[in-house]
Amino acid sequence: VFIAQSRASGSHRDVEDEELTRIFVMIPKSYTEDDLREKFKMYGDIEYCSIIKNKTTGESKGLGYVRYLKPSQAARAIEECDRSYRAILAEPKNKTSESFEHDYYSNNMKQEPRGNTLPFCVQPEFCGFEKNESRIQESVSKRLSVVSRLPFIQEQLFALFDLVPGLEYCDVQRDPYTNSGYAVIQYSTAASAIYAKYKLHGFEYPPGNRLTVIFLEDGSDSSE
Repeated sequence: VFIAQSRASGSHRDVEDEELTRIFVMIPKSYTEDDLREKFKMYGDIEYCSIIKNKTTGESKGLGYVRYLKPSQAARAIEECDRSYRAILAEPKNKTSESFEHDYYSNNMKQEPRGNTLPFCVQPEFCGFEKNESRIQESVSKRLSVVSRLPFIQEQLFALFDLVPGLEYCDVQRDPYTNSGYAVIQYSTAASAIYAKYKLHGFEYPPGNRLTVIFLEDGSDSSE
């Protein structure tokens, strides 16, 4: 319901949408904000670009933010931009930029990303951490697995995930022994699946019952 309401309010976006429109990228230190905008404008309408600079010297740290008007545009930029940018969704603004930059450097310098992998973490209560607190890497796909303590109703679950454009099918299954709910969701693009996962992982349906949404291998080429 709150997703539908936020869509209907044309004058402002809800907080979650705002947190899904900013991406964080690693760039050459020679880049200006105009260079950054030029490289990422093909993926959607950019609200602003900013380059993180050393407070003492004023030199670029080789990191920048790009803020899009729509979450789907940010997801497309992450999915389609050159892997050298190591694009991820930016942390919410309530986390200090210094700690985010440190985490980002630590995660990206340890290993090169393989295929289309992204360190996901938007809502802290739904994030998993290893013992060294590095973020878990997930392989992106167009297919999602949805798990619940309660059984699903096919029509209701379809209607919920159909709020995100591009839904191809919703296959609801039920475990006869535990009565828990399980479903496989597939979208036409990985960008739609990314958006659906962020919006609906942890969503209470019905109230008091949180959904668990993860990516499933869909057999597609990871480089694609």
